[in-house]
Amino acid sequence: MAKKKKDENPEEVLTEETVGETVEETEEAEAVDAEVLPEEEATDEKEEKIKSLTDEIAAQKDRFLRLMAEYDNYRKRTANEKLSLYDDATSKAVAELLPVADSVRMALENLKDADPEILKGIGLIQTQLERSFSKLKVESYGEVGDAFDPNLHNAVSMVDSEDVESNHIAAVFQTGYKIGDKIIRHAMVQVAN
Repeated sequence: MAKKKKDENPEEVLTEETVGETVEETEEAEAVDAEVLPEEEATDEKEEKIKSLTDEIAAQKDRFLRLMAEYDNYRKRTANEKLSLYDDATSKAVAELLPVADSVRMALENLKDADPEILKGIGLIQTQLERSFSKLKVESYGEVGDAFDPNLHNAVSMVDSEDVESNHIAAVFQTGYKIGDKIIRHAMVQVAN
């Protein structure tokens, strides 16, 4: 009630309640003023707070960048593993078919005097196998005259040859096969001295 009267008539004398409230407000204001630090100390505290927050932001940014790099590495690794699984499965399946390819190749080499229709049929089978290998990205390697590479070729003998340069393949006993850089079977060859 006293407040209403005060608001309505500002010139009216203060009552005990309003005086008490005013005294309390004045005491609180003085307490707050007493708590205020000198300007220099407040500035130092603010700078320390800014520095600590800046350091925290930098640490968070560093963690975020590391997490992004980890995820990117994970994504690349899983993509490579998927390709590797495909190559492994393909190489195992092709490895089972290689004896058939070898038999067809030997049949064509040894049946030169056979009926032309038989040779034509075996040639078609060989062409189908080569196309199938090509679709699976399987490459054959190891031809006479190629440079010898111990990572790709399995040398079973050495021979002196005037037709082939030294350290080159003189004869191929078994063709090699690979998918990209993955070797399915090494070529079995004879190397010229």
